[in-house]
Amino acid sequence: MCGCSSQMPNMQGARVLVLGAGDTAMDCATSALRCGAKQVFIVFRKGFNNVRAVPEEMEVAREEHCEFMPFLSPRDVVTKNGKIHSVKLCRTEQDDNGVWQEDEEQVVTLKANVVISAFGSGLTDNEVVKAMSPIKFNSWGLPEVNSETMATSCEWIFCGGDLAGVAQTTVESVNDGKQAAWYLHKYLQSLHGLPVPAQPCLPKFYTPVDLVDLSVNIAGLRFPNPFGLASATPTTSAPMMRRGFEAGWGFAVTKTYALDKDLITNVSPRIVSGTTGGPLYGPGLSSFLNIELISEKTSAYWCGAITELKRDFKEQIVIASIMCSYDEKDWTDLAKMSEEAGADALELNLSCPHGMGEKGMGLACGQNPELVRNICRWVRAAIKIPFFAKLTPNVTDIVTIAKAAHEGGADGVTATNTVSGLMSLQPSSIPWPAVGAGKRTTYGGVSGNAIRPIALRAVSAIGRALPGFPILATGGIDSADVGLQFLHCGAFGLEVCSAVQNQDFTLIDDYITGLKALLYLESIRELSDWQGQSPPTPQHQLGKLVPQLSSIIGKGIPNFGEFRKKRRELYAQHIAQQPPLTQHEPQTHRPAYQPKRNISSLANVIGTGLDRIGTYGQLDNTDQVVAIIDEEMCINCGKCYMSCNDSGYQAITFDGTTHIPHITDDCTGCAICLAACPIPDCITMVERPTPYKAIRGVAPAGVPVA
Repeated sequence: MCGCSSQMPNMQGARVLVLGAGDTAMDCATSALRCGAKQVFIVFRKGFNNVRAVPEEMEVAREEHCEFMPFLSPRDVVTKNGKIHSVKLCRTEQDDNGVWQEDEEQVVTLKANVVISAFGSGLTDNEVVKAMSPIKFNSWGLPEVNSETMATSCEWIFCGGDLAGVAQTTVESVNDGKQAAWYLHKYLQSLHGLPVPAQPCLPKFYTPVDLVDLSVNIAGLRFPNPFGLASATPTTSAPMMRRGFEAGWGFAVTKTYALDKDLITNVSPRIVSGTTGGPLYGPGLSSFLNIELISEKTSAYWCGAITELKRDFKEQIVIASIMCSYDEKDWTDLAKMSEEAGADALELNLSCPHGMGEKGMGLACGQNPELVRNICRWVRAAIKIPFFAKLTPNVTDIVTIAKAAHEGGADGVTATNTVSGLMSLQPSSIPWPAVGAGKRTTYGGVSGNAIRPIALRAVSAIGRALPGFPILATGGIDSADVGLQFLHCGAFGLEVCSAVQNQDFTLIDDYITGLKALLYLESIRELSDWQGQSPPTPQHQLGKLVPQLSSIIGKGIPNFGEFRKKRRELYAQHIAQQPPLTQHEPQTHRPAYQPKRNISSLANVIGTGLDRIGTYGQLDNTDQVVAIIDEEMCINCGKCYMSCNDSGYQAITFDGTTHIPHITDDCTGCAICLAACPIPDCITMVERPTPYKAIRGVAPAGVPVA
């Protein structure tokens, strides 16, 4: 039934039997109905609890009135005059050992004109069986396979999936492939006497994307990639930093440490999930709040750790994060100690928003540009390695602080630390985190996606004020896409914490691959309409392409209730009038798009978005846009109408019967409807066709009303 067939199957008025209970079977059943079938039966050997199709596929088949017939196995196809007349099926039952048996005494005959086999693959082709003759077969006519190694009786042949009778689902078959791939690798390596690790670790799939260079020079240091672990919970200890480097992170900043006279002891609990993304739990949290202080470990521990890490990871960059009060000797001693330990660079923590400020450290120093300038001068005079001043966002103007660090001799800045906040209180008025018997709390540091706009603002503002001045960005970096946004705003390196708290160190694989792919895609002109790694959104409903009925019948029809049924009927009538797909042939060769221009290095990407960021006065209020709604993609939820009516300019009408929204001429292009719409690209902003005239309410003095 695919497009490459010589013709579409003729199922007008047919009774169709689909054998199987997987996603493919459900697709076949619904496709048969669209091809004109009168009735479709989905027959499967086991019960509903064993159906392998995803619930969404089953629901679609049910909504389209496919009949489900469980516990039946096909036995014979009855033909009359050379055509299928009916199918004999026998009842299946499960014995006490869990084995499914066919009961020959219980036989059902179903009339059918078309039978579609959507069972898993099997060895039914004698030519295939003959070609596999060196392999031993079992009594079921399937290859004998080691279920652990997926090896057959021939040492160089491996087999898995339903063909081998060892898997029942697509997921299990994929796992068979992974198992077989590892033992295939071991076998091939053994032929050449090459070693393999004890833990399965296959070489990664290699493409031109992997050739993209992510290295970047920052303050004279070569970073293998721009992604690093921030001075926070992921770098609590040397073993954690070691695992981070082993995973592939390009650099890591130690947990901030101080001199022994400034050692601290943390309270508990001290790290809590954010409430900025709603009542979510587990991975994917939009923010965290912590009242954790600097490291409880001594400077001697950290200096020893730095020495060991640099001994074992010569390519990665180790940055020591240090903190002192406003004392020249303390900063000089700790900076020299860290440099002598072998740190590649220092990060001066002038920004911890809680606890340390009460001791005259962290935020207490970082909010005063004069103190920042002097501390940087002290450190610059003490060491030769680069250092970065870590800035706080809890100031009126972060650029002033960045300029002070620059004037003090800093090689760069880190922007930004966490934002001071209070996350939540329970209905009983007890805050969270609540410490001790008194259930007390304090203002902590908010991190994660919730502070990304603040961090982007800080990085871009510093980038505009100090062009070329290295910035290590931190604050809500949770993907390669977001990392690229910070690079465009002027960041040189990218520090990550909350995303690791949401998952683990293996995030770096996605980040590196994703950033390489983004840079590679930018070089391909044919994909200029893509948004990063995402192609343009096609017109769809529930992820499935939808017909453009407005171009067929001249008007749109909603996608709910009786209207949805009407849409299907009209589309079926339209398809019935079209000729079968007799001319469509697949391309014999689909060459990959090749880069038409040089792939950008990170150095060429940094700061490329800054020329589009400026003051409000630089914006053009004569170049206006308006919203348009794609009725084919609209799910008729009314969100756009409600947001525009109660939070906008009352520029959307909403039909009470069809629930179709319509943009009126009153649209001011504010885009609140686009923000509220749950369907990506259902609403877009386009150039305003007429000049914009502001509605003043009351005419300004001396100006006549039009």
